[in-house]
Amino acid sequence: MKKILVIEDELNIFELIKFNLETHGFEVDGVQDGAIAIEKVLKYQPDLIILDLMLPGKDGISICREIRANSTVSYIPIIMLTARSEEFDKVLGLEIGADDYITKPFGIKELCARVKAVLRRTEVLLSKEEDTIKVGDLLIEPKAFMVYKDGDKLGLTLKEYELLVYLVKHRGEVLTRDQLLDQIWGFDYYGETRTVDVHIRYLRKKIEDQSDEGRKYIETVRGVGYRFVEE
Repeated sequence: MKKILVIEDELNIFELIKFNLETHGFEVDGVQDGAIAIEKVLKYQPDLIILDLMLPGKDGISICREIRANSTVSYIPIIMLTARSEEFDKVLGLEIGADDYITKPFGIKELCARVKAVLRRTEVLLSKEEDTIKVGDLLIEPKAFMVYKDGDKLGLTLKEYELLVYLVKHRGEVLTRDQLLDQIWGFDYYGETRTVDVHIRYLRKKIEDQSDEGRKYIETVRGVGYRFVEE
């Protein structure tokens, strides 16, 4: 039984989500205070998080950033839930590591479908992976969603991990931003492709040596996209 953690301060919305997800066979728990959300995530270890943007104590953006920065739980998929529908909010949510984004009011069937789709993508990704992938000083353990650099574990978010694996598996190929959006985010994205650029920048900081002479893996192909290079 997959565990879903709902971080939502409106009790009626939480109860609605909980009832319907439990009807679909999920185990559901919740927290209403943003200030204790991270503590709950670490304790509950959910398979997926539904995270409201506007919360007392600490907002959803800050919570999402903290989850993505914590290597213990950084891989957990996050669906952002908010009453605000401005494009800025959507772009910001995706850039900091949300896997999907739903605005209130929402249909409960849509929410359940999104939850299943995100979990299904994660399961498919896991089932198709090799035991290990070695490239340069990087060691990828796909079935554990772990990446090591010179033996040290890297704290990649789920999207950074998926992006790295896709780039590695297509190393030498020039991949467009639109192609990466389609393959990694997996849903219709409306807005700028800067989401890819932001994730590439974060990924570079974690897998590459930052000195001028250091090892570089991701090459920018101006006006097109990116290519993973292997020396």
